Amino acid sequence: MLRSKLLTAHFETLRRISKRLINDAQFKPPLGRLSVCESDQVVSLDYGNRLMHFPLVWLRDNCQCSQCFDPPTYSRIINWYNFDVHPKLQSIVWNDHVRKIFIKWEDNHESVFDLKWLEERDFSPKNQEQHLTRNYRPVRKPWSKENFFSIFHSFDYNDVVSTNEGLKNWLESLSVYGVAKITNAPKDEGVCRRVANRVGFIKKTHFGEEFIVKHKPGTTNRAYLSSELQLHTDLPYYEHKPGVNLLHCLEQSKSQGGKNLLIDAVYISNMMKEMYPQHYKLLKTVPVDWTEFGREDEETFHSIYRAPVFVVDDKDELIRVNHSTPQRGSHFTVPLGLVKPWYEAFDVFVKLMKAQAVEFKTQSGDILTFDNVRLVHGRNAYDDTESNVRYIVGAYLDWDLIFSRLRVLKLHSVKQ
Repeated sequence: MLRSKLLTAHFETLRRISKRLINDAQFKPPLGRLSVCESDQVVSLDYGNRLMHFPLVWLRDNCQCSQCFDPPTYSRIINWYNFDVHPKLQSIVWNDHVRKIFIKWEDNHESVFDLKWLEERDFSPKNQEQHLTRNYRPVRKPWSKENFFSIFHSFDYNDVVSTNEGLKNWLESLSVYGVAKITNAPKDEGVCRRVANRVGFIKKTHFGEEFIVKHKPGTTNRAYLSSELQLHTDLPYYEHKPGVNLLHCLEQSKSQGGKNLLIDAVYISNMMKEMYPQHYKLLKTVPVDWTEFGREDEETFHSIYRAPVFVVDDKDELIRVNHSTPQRGSHFTVPLGLVKPWYEAFDVFVKLMKAQAVEFKTQSGDILTFDNVRLVHGRNAYDDTESNVRYIVGAYLDWDLIFSRLRVLKLHSVKQ
C-alpha cells in the first residue's frame, strides 16, 4: 500500500512541480534513489554512490519552509507545542532535475530539502566527524616536553592585527596546540587590547580587563611577586574561567629567572589514563573546592567553584584542567575514605607535570598566548631591582569568541 501511494505521489508531484523540465529532458537513469524504513522511521537517499540517512523526526523538525524556519535569523520557528515526534508520511519524492526531496506529511504540511543541504547533514559517522573538525572546533594535538619547540609557532604582530590571514593562522595554531607566540609587538600597554579587539573583546575579571604583572610588595596576588610562581591555571575558582591568556612582555628580567613554564594537561591526562588509571579516575570524579579571597582596586572578592582536577567530556577527553595549590580550598567536602587516595593521585599528577614542564623566556615585544583551560603554567623566581625589572601586561579572551571568529575566517572568504 505504501509503495502504491509513493508511486502515485511521485507522478503527481513531478507533474505539478517540474512538468516543463520533464517534457524537455531526455530520458536518463535516475541519479538518486529514495527508500523509507518504516520501522526505524529513517529516509535513505542513494545519490552518486553515496548512501545518506535521515530520521523522519529530524526532517520534520528541520523543515525549511517559512512556517518553520526564518532565514534572516537562521532560526527554527516551528511551533513545538503542536509538534508530533512520530511524524508520518503521506508522500515522499526525489526529483533528479532539481535535486530535491519533496515531502508531504500526514497533516498535509509540505517540506522541501535541497541535496547540498542534506549532504552537509548526512548522519553517517564520517560526515559527522568532518562537521565536528571543520565547523565545531579544530582537533587538538597533544604535545610533550620533547616536541614542544616544534609546535611552538610564532606570528608577526602586524600580520595578526592587520590581516585576516594572519589572524586566522594564529588562532588556528592556538586552537590546535594550545599555545602560540606573537612577536614584534610595540612597547606599549594597549597591545593586548588591540589583539583582543581583533577577536572580539577582553574578558573582564575581578582583576579588571588588562592587568600588570610585576613585582608589587604587599600584594595579595602571588603573581605580582618576584618569587617562584608554582604551576597552576588562572582563576580555577571561576565557573567560566578565562579561556586564553595574553601575556605581553614589555621588559624582561636580565636575571637567570623569570622563565615561563608550560605543560599540556591533555598529554598528562592521557598519560595518567594509560599508566595510572585509578589515580586518573579519582582526579576526574572527585570535586575540589577552588577558592580565592582577596582585594583588587579596593574591591573585596570571595570566589568558590567546585570541580575535579580533570573535567572530561562524553568521550573521556579532557575539556578543562583545574589546578592551583594556593587556590585549592581547605574545605574538602568528599567522603573520608577518598581523601588519602585523592592526595596520592594528585601527587602523581603534580610530579608528572614537573617532569614535563617546558622552560623558555619571552623577550620584549613577545606576546605569549596560551589555553588556560588546557595548559598549566608557572614561572621561575627572578631578581627584581630598579635596573632589572620584569614588566608584563596581561589580558584574557574567551574560547567562545575565538571559535566564532575562527569559523567566520575559515568558512567565509578571508578578505582584508
